[in-house]
Amino acid sequence: MSRPKSKLAEAWWDYTTLDPAILADAARLTAKDLAELSRPGFKVTFYDTPQEFYAAQALEYITAWQQSTPDNPVGICGPIGPTEQLPIVAQMVNALGLNLQKKEAHFWGMDEWLDENDEPVDVSHPLSFARCDNELCFDRIRPELQMPTANKHFPCGDLEAYSSSYDSVRCALMQGGQGEIKHWAFNDPLPRTGEFADAPPSPEQYRELGTRKVDLHPVTLIQNARTSGGGNIALVPVRAATVGPRETWKSDTVSIWHPGHHDNPFGMRLTALMISKGISDSSVPMSLLADHPDVRFSYLRPNIGSVEVEMH
Repeated sequence: MSRPKSKLAEAWWDYTTLDPAILADAARLTAKDLAELSRPGFKVTFYDTPQEFYAAQALEYITAWQQSTPDNPVGICGPIGPTEQLPIVAQMVNALGLNLQKKEAHFWGMDEWLDENDEPVDVSHPLSFARCDNELCFDRIRPELQMPTANKHFPCGDLEAYSSSYDSVRCALMQGGQGEIKHWAFNDPLPRTGEFADAPPSPEQYRELGTRKVDLHPVTLIQNARTSGGGNIALVPVRAATVGPRETWKSDTVSIWHPGHHDNPFGMRLTALMISKGISDSSVPMSLLADHPDVRFSYLRPNIGSVEVEMH
C-alpha cells in the first residue's frame, strides 16, 4: 500500500506521510500520558520553570566534563537550539573552577551551515553555530579554565576527522533539541526521489549515515528563519554539515530538550510516542532513537500545550 504524499513538501518525506492512526494517537496524548511513556532506555522528565529547565540542561555539560581525565577524555555534543543553556554552562564552569584544560574535556558542535560554495560558513556569518557556541559559552569562561581549541570539534573542513574523533574520545552525552521536521541536528527526512521515491530509507539504512553534507527540508528552512532570523528566509542557507546517526550511536546517552518554541505540541508528543512504542520510521528521524539504549526527553511543563483546535 502506497504511503500518503506529504502535506508539507511533496518532493520530500516527513511525518505527514505516516499511518494516520499514529498521528491520531499522538494528538490524543495529554501531559499525563506523556509522563507515562517512560520505559527502560527512554526517560521522560518535566520541569516546571524555565530556570529549572535550562539549569538542568546546562548541568549535563558539567557532569559530562567532570568525568574527563587526561587518560580518559570525555566530552559532550551540544546543540544551538536551544541556546539559553549556554551562558549558564559558562557560569557554572566559572563558579566551580572546573578546569576544562587540565581535565582534557571535549565538545562537539552538532552542525554548521554551508555557503553557496558548499563550504562551512565562517564565524563572521550571523547564523554561524560555532560563533554562537563561542560567544554564548566558551568565550565567557575564565581564560585559565578554558578548553583547548583543539578539543572543540565542529563539522567544518575535514568531516572524516570530525567523525573519527568520536572513536578517540568518549561522548558521554549528545544533547539536542527537536526541529519542526522532527530532526536532531540536521538529520532531516530525505527527498522522495530515486530508490526512496516510494518508501523512505529503512531505519537500518538511515542509521548508517555518518557526518555529512545535507540538503535541508523546506520546513527546516522556515523554522530557522522564524527562530533565528526574524522570518528572513533569504538569510538561511539551504545546505548544512551535520553529525549523523552513526556518531549518535557512539554516544552513551542522547538527551533531547523541549522548551516548547522549537517544535509544537503535536510534534513533541509524536516523537515521544514513537520512541516509547518502538515505532521507527525515517520520515520521522527522531523516532529512530527508539533503538538507542539510553534516551532522555525533557519538557518545560507550561509549554507542553495541547493539540486542540483554537482559532486565533
